[in-house]
Amino acid sequence: MKSFFSSLICRLSVSFFVLTLADVTSTSGAGEIPEGYQLVYSQDFDCEESVGDFEMTDPQAWRFSTNGNGSGAMELFKASDYRARVRSPYNIALLRGHQFGDFILELDMQQTGREYGHRDMCLFFAAKDTTNFYYVHMATVADPNAHNIFLVNDEPRRNIAKKTTDGVEWGTEVWRHVRLERTVADGKIRVFYEDMDTPIMEAEDKHFDFGRIGVGSFDDTGKVDNIHVWAPELAPEKEGFFR
Repeated sequence: MKSFFSSLICRLSVSFFVLTLADVTSTSGAGEIPEGYQLVYSQDFDCEESVGDFEMTDPQAWRFSTNGNGSGAMELFKASDYRARVRSPYNIALLRGHQFGDFILELDMQQTGREYGHRDMCLFFAAKDTTNFYYVHMATVADPNAHNIFLVNDEPRRNIAKKTTDGVEWGTEVWRHVRLERTVADGKIRVFYEDMDTPIMEAEDKHFDFGRIGVGSFDDTGKVDNIHVWAPELAPEKEGFFR
C-alpha cells in the first residue's frame, strides 16, 4: 500500500488508508512531530495510479507527470471546469477516504504559472462540503485577497490570518517545501514555507473541526510531490464530495 509501503500502492485501494495507523512512526518530514501523532498517509507519486488517491473539482485538469530527474508528481496543468457557488478557489484536489481534525501536512510544491502578484498554490483543510472549508493561499504578493489563510463559510472567502509575510518567491522550476499545522481545540493554524522554524502565516479559528484536506490553486497551475500527513486520529469520509 503506497500510503505506507511503497511497493504496493499501485495495486491496493485507498480503502486500506488507516490499516496500520497505530504502528507507523513519523520518520519523514522536515519539522518536529508532536507526541501521539502517527504518519497516516504518504505519497511520492511513483506511478500514474497514485493520482487516484485524490478527488478533484475537475479530474481533466490534473495528471501524473514526471520531473526532470525521472521522479513523478501530481500536476495541475490547466484551469478546472468548475465554479463554486461562492467566491473560492476553482482547482481543488482532496485526499479521498478520511477527514482530519488535528494534523500536520508536509509536502513539496512547484508553481508552474506566469509571474504576477496573485501567482499561487493552495492547501485545503477541514473541508465539510463545497462551500465550507479553510484554505491557505500562498502568493507572490500579499493583499486582502492573496497570501493569507481564508475561511469559506457559505459565503465568499474571508481572510482570517493574524500574521502573514509580504509574500513568497516561487521561482521557476523550483520545488518549495511547505508545512501546515492545525489543532482543533485552540483553533490554531500555522503555515511554514521553506523555513520550518518560523511560520509565514498564523490564524486562530474554530468554525470547523474535522474535514477533508487537499491541494490546488485558486486559478493557476502547479505540481505537488512528497506528501506526508501526521495525525492523532481520523474520521471516515463519504465519497462524491464534488458531485
